[in-house]
Formats: sequence, C-alpha cells, structure tokens
Amino acid sequence: MRVVLQRVSSASVIVNDQTVSAIGKGLLILLGIEHEDQSEDAEWLAQKIAGMRIFSDAENKMNLDIIEVAGEIIVVSQFTLHAATKKGNRPSFIRAARPEMAIPLYEYFMQQLSKQIERPVQAGVFGAMMQVCLVNDGPVTILMDSKNRE
Repeated sequence: MRVVLQRVSSASVIVNDQTVSAIGKGLLILLGIEHEDQSEDAEWLAQKIAGMRIFSDAENKMNLDIIEVAGEIIVVSQFTLHAATKKGNRPSFIRAARPEMAIPLYEYFMQQLSKQIERPVQAGVFGAMMQVCLVNDGPVTILMDSKNRE
C-alpha cells in the first residue's frame, strides 16, 4: 500500500457536484492498493499514520499526532499511485489491485485507522471520478509505502 499523507487545514471530496465528505484540520490520505497488499499492510500504515507527529505544538514544532490535535481524516482511493512510468509516456497501472481485491482492503484500512484514532474516518467514493479539494497546511506532504518501511 502506498499513501500520500497531507496535513490540511480543510479538505473535501465532491462527486457529481455533491460534497460527499469534508473535514477541517486533519489529514487527507490518498491511498493506492496494489495486488500484493495484505491486511498487515493496512494495519501497519494505520498505526504509523495515527502516531505521526506532524502537527505543531505550542512552540510551533511538529510534535503532535492526529489524536492529540483532535484532527479529522479523509481517505481517498488513488490507484494512480502505483503508476509505472519507466517506459514511454503513458503510465501503466498493472500493479494496482483490481476493485474486487482493493475495495475490501480500502475499507479495512479505514476501519483500522478509525480504531487507531478512536473516531470515524471519512472517505471518497471508491472508483468514482472525484474532485478533491484541500488546503495543504505547511505544506506538509509525506509519502509512505508499506513495502518500503523507511
């Protein structure tokens, strides 16, 4: 699993001109699932994200996690995070998981994340054409990959 984690002061997801989710201060997570991913990838990422100290404390140092700031989270499925761009100019998405595998893992990841932060997690609409709006705070943007646990 691969994520782009963005600290936001606000974010929303629009589908067919309707806002399906919106948050204030918190995290926008773009989540890409590949065919080799398992539930343990979701568990590791959820735990890691919940503990990430990327919010500012009273001294303006990144020292607080999402729980400590009572932040909100939106998770958006993003198969294009697994684009292969080595050959040519048209990306290949062959490593991205098919919906029948990706949807249960996407839902499991959100459940694990919700369990970690002890509050509901909002979501986009899996497979839909979405407009994702955000105000990146900082900006703070972090890439994480469960197969490359740096």
